[in-house]
Amino acid sequence: MREKWTLGELARMVGGELAGDPRLCISGVSPIETAGAGDITFADDARKAGVAVRGPAGAVVVPRGVDLAGKPGIVVENPRLAFAGILAVFEPERDAPRGIDPRSAIDATASIGEDACIGPNVTVAAHAIVGENAVLYPGVYIGREAKVGAGVVLCPNVVVRERVIIGRNVIIHAGAVIGADGFGYVESGGVHHKIPQIGTVIIEDDVEIGASSCVDRATMGATVIGRGTRIDNLVQIGHNVRVGENCIIVGQTGVAGSVEIGDSSILAGGVGVKDHVRIGPGSVVAARAFVCSNLPPGAFVSGSPSRPHREQLAIEGAMRKLPELMERVRKLEERIRALEEGR
Repeated sequence: MREKWTLGELARMVGGELAGDPRLCISGVSPIETAGAGDITFADDARKAGVAVRGPAGAVVVPRGVDLAGKPGIVVENPRLAFAGILAVFEPERDAPRGIDPRSAIDATASIGEDACIGPNVTVAAHAIVGENAVLYPGVYIGREAKVGAGVVLCPNVVVRERVIIGRNVIIHAGAVIGADGFGYVESGGVHHKIPQIGTVIIEDDVEIGASSCVDRATMGATVIGRGTRIDNLVQIGHNVRVGENCIIVGQTGVAGSVEIGDSSILAGGVGVKDHVRIGPGSVVAARAFVCSNLPPGAFVSGSPSRPHREQLAIEGAMRKLPELMERVRKLEERIRALEEGR
């Protein structure tokens, strides 16, 4: 990892328009509030750009149309995306495993791809497959007949249960569990009898799953997480759920069994989704909403139970007026009582 880059190098790297001296040395990245003379920062709107331009940062990444007023910088269409690329070159080297640690337990029937890195106390069970260039941090468990694709990164203590299939270039953060039994029981005589969960989980390519999240295996068939989807920390995905491509599911969301989530949908923090619900492609579910019925494509809902966002805002506005309305009702009741007593 290089510690310093020139502004010109960074501009070429992100395909931006250079403003200022291309030889300007940039030694770090920082938020607008704390950036110093050697740092580059970014602003994704005109207000933030004004603050950044007046501040002490050495350079700033800004959207087109912003006046840099002589401040060195890089002008791009999407400052946030460009800054992500700049952050990547300043990212400190991670303490990733190198080679195959002798303290790992790899079954003789397992297949380990070329240049895979496996840390200490990793278990790879019988007939499992680990793809080339995969990285398995300490404490990872790969179950029997599971398949882990090329370039996958499994952070410490990730559990991939038997027969689970993980595609290429997937990142799963610490403590996540993929393929635990779905929550399936049948009641008889006051006793909850376990329904065997004999299905699997399929995680498609380029998915990222946050720390301590869980994706349950299907009762039959497969629970599927579509290509390019991003799942935050502490998310529960129930059995037989099908999540489309390029979805965003934010922390502490719970998705019950057999739900279908369309491509490019967003579930904000703390959302709950009832079983067997269908969420149309491109839908947005606001934070802490509870979805208990099907949503059409492109829906934007909030509230519990969820309803169209504008309707929910009107309801919340009316609820804020309840104390005033209750007081008016009380005074009206007193007037009516006085009138009745005066007859």
